[in-house]
Amino acid sequence: MSLKEGDFVLLQSSDGKNYLLEIKSQPFHTHKDSIFLGDLVGKNYGDLIWGKRGERFYLLRPSLFDFLMKVERATQIIYPKDIGYILLKLGVGPGKIVLECGCGSGALTLAMAYMVGKEGKVISYEKELKFLEIAKKNLQKVGLLERVIFKNREVRESFDEREVEAVFLDLKEPWILIKAGWEALKPGAPLGIIVPTTNQVSHCLNTLEDYPFVDIEVVELLLRKYKTNPERVRPEDRMIAHTGFLIFAKKVNEK
Repeated sequence: MSLKEGDFVLLQSSDGKNYLLEIKSQPFHTHKDSIFLGDLVGKNYGDLIWGKRGERFYLLRPSLFDFLMKVERATQIIYPKDIGYILLKLGVGPGKIVLECGCGSGALTLAMAYMVGKEGKVISYEKELKFLEIAKKNLQKVGLLERVIFKNREVRESFDEREVEAVFLDLKEPWILIKAGWEALKPGAPLGIIVPTTNQVSHCLNTLEDYPFVDIEVVELLLRKYKTNPERVRPEDRMIAHTGFLIFAKKVNEK
């Protein structure tokens, strides 16, 4: 299907840099060359195009990864290396009703909304209106806003919902809402938490012991890329190391 105005494209330059762009009637400039985005109408993903000064660009189809990494940010986002594991551990899939507290800039919200499909729903609590509005913009950009119910308030004791299929907490003191998470979950359903420091992990583990949770897990995920020169394959000089500790547990009816 040919590209049209309003579509998104991942523009890759000859030096391997990627730009996530919406096709509209305006120019786009890089450090090497420029193109007029309106000229992409009628092109196809995978096409080679030429800049005004003769630079090569490829039109690539954006993936969920690309949208996650290019979201507008007002806060530190949860990285794809963690998001993939979170989605699997929480069982986020088509038709599911999942709840998160602390959406930040909406990277995880976006991934959850994508995974629950048209029949599912993400319920997202965020006390900071400015963060919520940025998250909404990021969801709107990829056409997933209708799958999310945003609630602009601070939760102190309990969530409105019951019998949801997963809960994820991303806030400074998540142990305060572990009881609320247990009450909102279906029996046997998973709770997920992300925190940056080990003392926060300890607080969470101590609180989890006070409620009927089992299958408790703490993990840290590290991602190391490799240089793609076939004659000199070696690790990149930089890697995505510590971004947060992930804690998971499942609700049961009694200890």
